[in-house]
Amino acid sequence: MKRRQLIGYAGAGLAGALFANLGSGLRVNAQSGGSLSIQWLGHTSFLFIGAGTKILSNPFRSIGCTAGYRPPKVAADLVLISSQLLDEGAVEDLPGQPKLIYQPGVYEFNDIQFQGMPIDHDRIGGKRFGVNTAWRWKQAGVNILHLGGAAGDIKEQRILMSPPLPDRLDVLLIPVGGSAKAYNAQEAKQVIDKLNPRLIIPTHYRTQAADKETCKGEFDIAPLDDFLTLMSGTKVRRNNSDTISISPGNLPENRTIQVFSYNF
Repeated sequence: MKRRQLIGYAGAGLAGALFANLGSGLRVNAQSGGSLSIQWLGHTSFLFIGAGTKILSNPFRSIGCTAGYRPPKVAADLVLISSQLLDEGAVEDLPGQPKLIYQPGVYEFNDIQFQGMPIDHDRIGGKRFGVNTAWRWKQAGVNILHLGGAAGDIKEQRILMSPPLPDRLDVLLIPVGGSAKAYNAQEAKQVIDKLNPRLIIPTHYRTQAADKETCKGEFDIAPLDDFLTLMSGTKVRRNNSDTISISPGNLPENRTIQVFSYNF
């Protein structure tokens, strides 16, 4: 993996991150002007644009479960990496010279504070796929938590995953398709019940791009409908494009699932 500039690593693990967070009085930046654009680029990759900053999450190589997606070679100011597996951490072909953060810790960029929290990338304590980093930040007044390719349970991480009271988690991006290295629908629902976000964006599920020919065996992922069926009773909001625009004033009060379209 081609390394770019790392921004102020604050702790090698959860304990270090928690100490930095509490000991320094760190708070997530409260930028509230304008709106936040969220564009789905496939799998767990999204582009967040707001408060004068472009943030790209988990650019990938078109291989395996991402073989049918276009590589997300988009311009960004900052790239957040959840893991350095082939389908989650490809940065070598990105345009420009974006900054990169890829390890748990506390960071600051363009007056936005980022909290990176380690979660096991498998169900056996990270022994096979290592550690996945979940990212929490506040951009354009919206509290965001991107769980990347998490498969492990949230335990002590939970205290860091929700914004400080009286704020509430606004947007949760969570894998739902299962496989050996990400939550299945049932596991995702358990995490959602713990975090109680306003807007749920499911990731890492079967699509036309992730078909059975390229995404199979222990890495096979379930279609989104499996998750939506399990979440019956939760409002589903479908968008006919790959991009939505939100702001603190138009977020749903009750739990809502946001589904994007992808132009294959």
